[in-house]
Amino acid sequence: MAVLVEQLITSDILKPARYLGNERLAVHKPWDTATIRWVLTYPEVYEVAASNLGHIILYNILNAQPRQLCDRAYLPGADLAAKLRTTQTPLFAVESKRWLTDFDILGFSLSYELGCTNILEMLDLAGIPVTREERLQGNHPLIFAGGQTATSNPEPYTDFFDFMVLGDGEELLPEIGLVLEEGKKSALNRQDLLLDLAQIPGVYVPQFYEMGKGGAVYPLRPDVPKRVLRRVATPIPAYSIGLVPYVETVHDRLTIEIRRGCTRGCRFCQPGMLTRPARDVEPEKVVEAIEKGMRETGYNEFSLLSLSCSDYLALPAVGMEIKNRLKNDNISLTLPSQRIDRFDENIANILGGTRQGGLTFAPEAGTQRMRDIVNKGLTNEELLRGVKTAWEKGWDKIKLYFMIGLPGETDADVIGIVETVRWLKQECWEKGRRSLNFTLTVSNFTPKPHTPFQWHSVSTTEFVRKQNLLREEFRGMKNVKVNFTDFRISAMEDFIGRGDRTLGKVLHRAWKLGAGMDAWFDNVDKAFTAWGTAITEAGLDWKYRQVENGEWNLFAVSNNEQETLSPLDTPLPWDHIDTGIDKKWLQQDLQRALEAAIVPDCSFEGCSHCGVCGTDFGHNVVMPAPPIPSFAGDFVPNTTKAQRLRVCFGKQGNMALVSHLDLMRLFDRVMRRAGLPITFTGGFHPGPRIALASALSLGATSSGEIVDFELTEPIDVATFHTQLVKQLPTDIPVYNVVEIDIKSPSATQTLEAAEYLLTISTDQSEGESAQWQDWIENIKHQEEILSAHTTKSGKQQLINLRDRLWEIELISVSNQESYSTAIVRYLGSCRPDGVILRPEQILSMLETVAHLEFHLLHIHRKRLVIG
Repeated sequence: MAVLVEQLITSDILKPARYLGNERLAVHKPWDTATIRWVLTYPEVYEVAASNLGHIILYNILNAQPRQLCDRAYLPGADLAAKLRTTQTPLFAVESKRWLTDFDILGFSLSYELGCTNILEMLDLAGIPVTREERLQGNHPLIFAGGQTATSNPEPYTDFFDFMVLGDGEELLPEIGLVLEEGKKSALNRQDLLLDLAQIPGVYVPQFYEMGKGGAVYPLRPDVPKRVLRRVATPIPAYSIGLVPYVETVHDRLTIEIRRGCTRGCRFCQPGMLTRPARDVEPEKVVEAIEKGMRETGYNEFSLLSLSCSDYLALPAVGMEIKNRLKNDNISLTLPSQRIDRFDENIANILGGTRQGGLTFAPEAGTQRMRDIVNKGLTNEELLRGVKTAWEKGWDKIKLYFMIGLPGETDADVIGIVETVRWLKQECWEKGRRSLNFTLTVSNFTPKPHTPFQWHSVSTTEFVRKQNLLREEFRGMKNVKVNFTDFRISAMEDFIGRGDRTLGKVLHRAWKLGAGMDAWFDNVDKAFTAWGTAITEAGLDWKYRQVENGEWNLFAVSNNEQETLSPLDTPLPWDHIDTGIDKKWLQQDLQRALEAAIVPDCSFEGCSHCGVCGTDFGHNVVMPAPPIPSFAGDFVPNTTKAQRLRVCFGKQGNMALVSHLDLMRLFDRVMRRAGLPITFTGGFHPGPRIALASALSLGATSSGEIVDFELTEPIDVATFHTQLVKQLPTDIPVYNVVEIDIKSPSATQTLEAAEYLLTISTDQSEGESAQWQDWIENIKHQEEILSAHTTKSGKQQLINLRDRLWEIELISVSNQESYSTAIVRYLGSCRPDGVILRPEQILSMLETVAHLEFHLLHIHRKRLVIG
């Protein structure tokens, strides 16, 4: 029988704060006021999913619509998933805690080829049939997918989704919401509702199409489009501000999109082809969004997002403007993707902050010939200039991304990767200075639909041979670490990514065999075996062998032979997706690749005539570079200690499930949001002077926590109290704020004891009653209760728990038929030198005197005693 969701989110599961739905800026709309109720999910664990910018933007946009409500769900960890299945409790949405079956529509992001198994896992946990055919019976939510993989080639996944959304969702999803609202008012059946949805540009409803010869797709009826249009929208930075998690996420920062689309024309790059045209965001709007976002979220780091940030000509000006405005806040800027040929002093000056990390560039290939084949648009001189600029500006750790298996690649091109790195190291060397450290990621080229290289593949044996060649060549090279992508993952991504509708049964069976995406990282052999078994059982192992053997190698045929381009006329499973790029242009660009001819970037040079620009998709929007503001100076940590305030606060409700480290991060953000003048530490990585007196166990509540804040200038205590409370969650009440001497020891240094209320239970036989008072008195009269303790060095020692117990008393007892529960108060040692009496040790003392087993149900800390 299903249980209440709240009973499952307990301290015994890993990072329970993932599932609370109480993040700052989360939207809680009343359930009864909404006509259409959505759930959006990025099908990964919370730390990955909550960092996804598209997830945040669409969540904010849908909740801004009248009569629409949007909640969220995530792939639960293995421990919570097991609990859900054991208790027969369906997967829930995090804010409302309602089961996913209660909603009208569920949207999943499908952003990589193998991610569908996570979606099937979530549907199964929710108690929703995983295939659209099974959902025809009963009243189930509509299930749809969006994201890059769904837009690229939805066919392998059509068994599972009622419809797919292609391209940008900012305008598309609200249009879907309006159609659903009208459909609900008119009481349309599922079939008619989907037919209405199919009329929206960008919505693909697979059941109205069929697969023909070679996997090509054709409409089954005349009232649906023959080709489904990819949607294009203009980025709106204001919607990027939201959802500040309490747990640390993969990208724990504010992210603002500055440019959507890329027109560089790298022939291997699917995002570059699927996001055209390029659309710059106005610099003023970027600056406004960053400044507002940093104030509202309290983050100490922000990131500017684009497929190629350095192609945003306003980047140096925007970065310097923000750096100047926030120069006193210890803020850092990161850029996830940069063109090394555009990396110069202007960009170097805006990056980092007091937490300068490494830089990442992607030369992709080790020789000029290969970079021309893939149209990278990067010369050796530009590569050296970019790396040397970074080195001269103080970076000594640089990541480089390369690919092997690119069309036309020879062993000389592969070894060129080694020669390029060796050359860069030689050019960036100076006596008396630390050597430049390189971390290389060498991935296997995987051909993608809608790119010029969609007609090419490489055998897995070639990948293995080339990886071994590189390992041998890099052997002995100092300060270089090389990571390789598993070739089996690459082959499977290729097999699924360029597949047709027949692969639905493979995906379904692979999920049944446990091939979730996490399995690739936990146990690659097990995951690959699951996928291999699914392929064999589906009778498609012959097709996978073709992928393994690299059946489409156009470069293996001489350029002079006519049959070189013969496969190009074969219908493809994704031909019915109208991305705006002319298929003939892709064929022509492939021919240019055979000739190692480059195509200039049409954002800055002449039109390449790819077919995108026009009424449906718009045109490139390139913002001119504004003047770069004068540099106002680096952040200098203000170490002035003008005032120390001691705050007594509590942890109640859901906040009891937020860890000590996450609470520290929360206080840092609260101070930033409140604009309070916190003092910073000195040193290489300055941090705010915030000191929590003692860590509280996860899941324990409290009404007596202590935190000290040191300020750079005196502030009225009542004003500080008001501003602090305004920014804190309601489950962290502030009881009082007092000023203490700035020179006095910290609360941690003077900590002596802690007082707790413990809820404890024990089993009792029929007719017997627990003798709680006798046990408590027995403990009081003991002079010695010994317990084994393991020191940090691993040594075993006996400690006398009785010496650490100052007071203990029985508060109340509740006897049930088979068990007895008591509330016990105790005051015990809690010193900074490690002489501590922990709540769990009270159970050990009770078990010693009563010779029974006890269970600790709840911990509440009443107060901390400071000397």
